[in-house]
Amino acid sequence: MLKRSDNRCFIQVFLLGIVFAIFVMYMSLATGIFELTHVEIIRTILGFDNLWENHLVIYGFRLPRIVIGAFVGCALGMVGSVLQGVTKNHLADPGILGIQAAVGFSVVCYMLIVQSNVTGMSELSIISMSLFGWIGGILAAIFLFLFSRKHGEIDPKRLILVGIALNAGFGALTLFVSLKMNPQDFEMATVWLSGSIYSASWEQIYSMIPWFLIVVPLFVWKAPVLNLLQLNEVSIIGLGLRANRVRFLLLLGSVGLISSSVIVSGSIGFVGLIAPHIARRLVGMHYPYILPISGLTGMLLVVVGDWIGRTIFAPAELAVGIVISIIGVPYLIYLLMRSARTT
Repeated sequence: MLKRSDNRCFIQVFLLGIVFAIFVMYMSLATGIFELTHVEIIRTILGFDNLWENHLVIYGFRLPRIVIGAFVGCALGMVGSVLQGVTKNHLADPGILGIQAAVGFSVVCYMLIVQSNVTGMSELSIISMSLFGWIGGILAAIFLFLFSRKHGEIDPKRLILVGIALNAGFGALTLFVSLKMNPQDFEMATVWLSGSIYSASWEQIYSMIPWFLIVVPLFVWKAPVLNLLQLNEVSIIGLGLRANRVRFLLLLGSVGLISSSVIVSGSIGFVGLIAPHIARRLVGMHYPYILPISGLTGMLLVVVGDWIGRTIFAPAELAVGIVISIIGVPYLIYLLMRSARTT
């Protein structure tokens, strides 16, 4: 049962997160090599300022990048939470389990076949690439669940080991395929795979919207069921829950959302790992609360990480995936040590 105090805490955290997200997005919009005053930003957004330079900086470069960062972060945070719930393992995330690497491998294969780099693609090409990546992610997820089962149930330790193996295997295959590209496409693929949203465009945003409209309502609808999936298999069967069907449905949605994110941002690791842990510390263990807070936390991580990589090292630029990895690696080591002490 959800307590009224838990509901009040969730509302407070969610509203505070929204306010902080708006503040961070505005600061990211206002800072950069090309300086804009607050008055110029507000007048351009409201349509009162018709200066071509201001319009290009805001609507052509900064705003698409901020929106893509928000979408990608929200997707990674929610998918990480769902995967941790489905696998009953709080160390699971799309990167560690190899799903992102599989999607990245599929996308690099697509880029090699059509000989097209990441920038300057049409909306149709991005959508077709997303579907191609989705197929690769589904295959990786099937391998993951097949090889991590023990006596008919998913073994959390085996799941992590299989995920690490898949991640390394698909990473090696991605490198092999990328070496077959021409120099220009290889350079673009390398930057993209490091986790970068510098080439954000409105076409990429449009390609993500259908996945969000389909998958996010599915996650919200099945959030109470994720609470039940944390029980042992005997209790789940006793409740009459078709656990395998629910797991497969959530897995399909997760891979779809991850594929749409990897297409536009490359492999940004650790967001799906960190965001659910922060959400659990803030709002407790109930997935109807964890899911939206995980999405909001992931959004903040990516937007802030991109802001740091774009401004602190200016005029050079550090990919958002590298910035988040600097934070994520020590956090993963901490979680592994904490998990080792409790087992």
